[in-house]
Amino acid sequence: MSKIKTFRGLMADGSIERIHLKTIDGTIGYKIIKLELMTNRISAASVEHTIQVFSVQPTTASEVINFSNNTLLAAAVTMSRVDAFNAPLTSEVIFDSMVFNQDIFVTHKDNQSSEACNYYLELEQVKLDGTETAIATLKNIKNR
Repeated sequence: MSKIKTFRGLMADGSIERIHLKTIDGTIGYKIIKLELMTNRISAASVEHTIQVFSVQPTTASEVINFSNNTLLAAAVTMSRVDAFNAPLTSEVIFDSMVFNQDIFVTHKDNQSSEACNYYLELEQVKLDGTETAIATLKNIKNR
């Protein structure tokens, strides 16, 4: 049975958080198995939260999601509109099954009202052999 590591936090609008995973020998790998979002204030008027997970630290948090970016590991969006549109709460989450063995970075951007957002992330821990370790490490170096 594989080991599951969980991470959670409250992120301010525009923030970037580092999740420390790197080991000395790189033989422990991880893959994302769950990503969930929950707004900080249910009573907030309108929110458009975008949380993204990257293998390399981005310079800024953005609401723009680009699946062509090979450093993007996961993206989640949750939105609710309380205005003339009165859109109910909706949520979308997509993540890659890629295995990584280095630190990852979580970003948050609220494109509507600058509210904070909670995230919950589950990673499955996997043991890497020598070849898998080298490949995961080289991918990380290449993306820097």
